Amino acid sequence: MTREEKNQVIEDIAVNLRDNNVIYLADVSEMDAEASSKLRRLCFNKNVSLKVVKNTLLKKAMERVEGKNFDELYPVLKGNTSLMISEVANAPAKLIKEFRKKEEKPLLKGAYVEEAVYIGEESLESLSALKSKEELIADVILLLQSPTKTVISQLQSAGGKLAGILQTLSEKES
Repeated sequence: MTREEKNQVIEDIAVNLRDNNVIYLADVSEMDAEASSKLRRLCFNKNVSLKVVKNTLLKKAMERVEGKNFDELYPVLKGNTSLMISEVANAPAKLIKEFRKKEEKPLLKGAYVEEAVYIGEESLESLSALKSKEELIADVILLLQSPTKTVISQLQSAGGKLAGILQTLSEKES
């Protein structure tokens, strides 16, 4: 690979890193062709981009990205590394967990999710429990609606009670 080609690959990776806030690093080494093909198909179906990258090129791309700090991920750049990119924070983690029900790999090396860095396989559980931006917005809306619904419900029931009392009083006077 010429220096020019390497620079182009580094720039392509840097653009991906710059444009995305959900970046997972996984070890897919020692997977046979069939398992690798299944993983790629599952990634495609779950809208997760999977790309095998050279560690040196990935590190140089990470260093080029301004505004994001990937320093904590540098130590995991050993052995084979695959870059998993998604728009949904927990999608790659759930995908890895689902795939590992039948296979031993991929293993999570690290992740960069919305400015937070997760290192190691033990982070997989907490990453898969993360809620997406849309889920968090829905939770906030539900929380905001809850008091309003309670007040409306109380007003409606109070109005019904008041109407019942008025009706009872009017019937007694007659």
